[in-house]
Amino acid sequence: MSRIITVGEPMALFVAEQEGSLEDVERFNRFVAGAEVNFSIGMSRLGHKVSFITQLGMDPFGKNIENFLQENAIDTTYIKYDPKYITGMMWKQKVVSGDPEVYSARRNSAASHMDLDTITNLNWDGVDHIHLTGIPPALSTGCREMVYKLMKVARDKGVQISYDPNLRPGLWPDKEEMRQVINDLSCRADIVLPGIEEAKLLTGKQDVGEIADYYHAAGVKTVVIKLGAQGAFTSSEVKQFYTEGYHVKEVVDTVGAGDGFAVGVVSGLLEGLHLTEAVKRGTAIGALAVMAPGDNDGLPDRGNLEMFMA
Repeated sequence: MSRIITVGEPMALFVAEQEGSLEDVERFNRFVAGAEVNFSIGMSRLGHKVSFITQLGMDPFGKNIENFLQENAIDTTYIKYDPKYITGMMWKQKVVSGDPEVYSARRNSAASHMDLDTITNLNWDGVDHIHLTGIPPALSTGCREMVYKLMKVARDKGVQISYDPNLRPGLWPDKEEMRQVINDLSCRADIVLPGIEEAKLLTGKQDVGEIADYYHAAGVKTVVIKLGAQGAFTSSEVKQFYTEGYHVKEVVDTVGAGDGFAVGVVSGLLEGLHLTEAVKRGTAIGALAVMAPGDNDGLPDRGNLEMFMA
């Protein structure tokens, strides 16, 4: 199986036990959250080796996160601890339908202080793929410089790059700066995986074909646009096609569906599947993700994935 690198901010997640506004709920269950965490767990459950780069606070939540990643067979060699700043935290509403209310406390967190020094001793031997999102560049200038450096080294070494914009407008000074930076980073990747509304905001285009052309013109080889329950639209250098979404009996929690989709596409391509089959796997894992509580509870191992797709 492949060796993959990713970088992000794992956070302590507190999910309400009862429905209702976060200001009224009194009891919460603790989990670990983060787009890159979800991606790493999904890839690990399918047998791939993932190395996670991050910085945590020297606090109980940081230690819990490292333990959680290790329990999920994720390499934590590149995790650093910062005694000055705390681990990021977030709280999520319990809902029976739709998107939950989410509140985060991550400003000035330990992860936001990552910089070029964070990746000084990174070993690229045997690395097949690097997966990045638009979240770290939004955390700080240092994080942004680190991401640019990772992409440059990956390109120089011929390592395939996938990029999920994963927009977090609340972390940026303004939308224009967000668009400029995310578009610049996206166009340095081999595979770009935006959601349809993200893609419209980033490119100013409304049609999926025009969105794909925007990225192709900048050198992106493969564009896969997530269409929610409708599936996905894919455009490569040789073909364009739609992939239908899988039927979902009940949507329990939509958070993490896009990360699951990325797991399916990236794992499929790394395992030599045709692009059409890789995207189909992406829609399957995305469907499994929304049918389970928590951000990564629904990410399947290989047996459960094959059973669902059959």
